[in-house]
Amino acid sequence: MRGRLGIRLLQVIPTLLLVSMLVFGLQQVMPGDPALLLAGEEANPQIIAQIRAELWLDRPVPVQYLHWLGRILHGNLGYSWRLREPVLQLIGQKLPVTLQLGAMAFLIAIAIGVPMGVLSAVKRDTPLDWLANAVGLGGLSIPTFWLGIMMILLFSVDLGWLPPSGYVSLAHNWQRSLATTIMPAFVLGNAIAAVLMRHTRSAMLQALSQDYVRTARAKGLGERVVVLRHALRNALIPVVTLGALEFGALLSGAVLTEQVFSIPGFGKLIVDAVFNRDYPVVQGVVMVTASIYIGLNLLADVLYIVINPRLRAA
Repeated sequence: MRGRLGIRLLQVIPTLLLVSMLVFGLQQVMPGDPALLLAGEEANPQIIAQIRAELWLDRPVPVQYLHWLGRILHGNLGYSWRLREPVLQLIGQKLPVTLQLGAMAFLIAIAIGVPMGVLSAVKRDTPLDWLANAVGLGGLSIPTFWLGIMMILLFSVDLGWLPPSGYVSLAHNWQRSLATTIMPAFVLGNAIAAVLMRHTRSAMLQALSQDYVRTARAKGLGERVVVLRHALRNALIPVVTLGALEFGALLSGAVLTEQVFSIPGFGKLIVDAVFNRDYPVVQGVVMVTASIYIGLNLLADVLYIVINPRLRAA
């Protein structure tokens, strides 16, 4: 167990280094001059040159990269060129919003997807199975932005039950916070629920056909015990992997949903940064997102061992 986790921890360093190279390199091929954008189209060439010197844009690309990487290793993600604020501070303001939205969406996805997958597998080739598959296919097919707009029209405009947009923090007013995030959380969680449902169904069908399940039934155990305690526990191993990856995808894929519901989160931050050529913000957001992905994968490895004791000796 320790050896496996140690190897995964050692893989973190080259992975993050490769991500940093890709992020920095792709930024260089983007069209437009950030100095010209910051100074304005009619700015004096001397002012533009001064801005380029201050931002290290007049140095060779390898020198710029090493300078940027050195700051990151010291915990400094730089300053936003447009907002003139530390990138770490901006991320600290926006990330909790997206984390709350992602956590709510993930809970909704688990509450819908896993039970539907188990039920679909247990009731295979019945109308209930067909209905679950149809719901899952619908969740994968419906665009999130369209679903968000339809929910705003129904629950905000027609029924007046929920606010159409905006965000209130949990610390300020938890009831208002839940009211402003429940619709975008459902929009995000809907697609993830469909994915979890399909994978849970597939894993459960495989688990239910194993010898240990037939043995449990032969011993006279109830069907609920066989399904939940024996089959589901082993079927959850691939679902845990998928869940960890999908939660990371929620954080980076909430861009459209945050735009539709006007939520000032992580997605909106990076969209504004890309349009304004605010390289430090884009780079900082991508590096933080990559770190979260890697952390979630390490968490998935630990959960494997917790769920399946046979892996503890590996």
